Amino acid sequence: MNLETTAPPARRRTAPAAYARRRARLGQVGWISEGDVQDRGPGAGGPCYQWTRKVKGKTVSVALSREQYEGLREAIANWRVVQATLREMQRLSRQMLFATLPHPPRRKRLGKKTLGLI
Repeated sequence: MNLETTAPPARRRTAPAAYARRRARLGQVGWISEGDVQDRGPGAGGPCYQWTRKVKGKTVSVALSREQYEGLREAIANWRVVQATLREMQRLSRQMLFATLPHPPRRKRLGKKTLGLI
């Protein structure tokens, strides 16, 4: 089986452009952070904002000011965009690598699920 025929020619032309768009998107992302933030509502001492994340399998919580809460909320949203963009870039990379580079002989075609394309 010739890998040049596994991906349609149109897809082989558009994948590099799609990859470049995603790479450019990564350059526009602001601050990033993992974890989650919560607005726990008014507490005994006033509003309560909290940031939680996992460190070595344990949950760590940090009390935040309103400004820290808003900044971290945006940073966490940016982190999720970065993760989704990287997953899509990986998928495009695998698609192009398996479609254009020589491979060993196989009895069966590799499925999209095996290649991580779906």
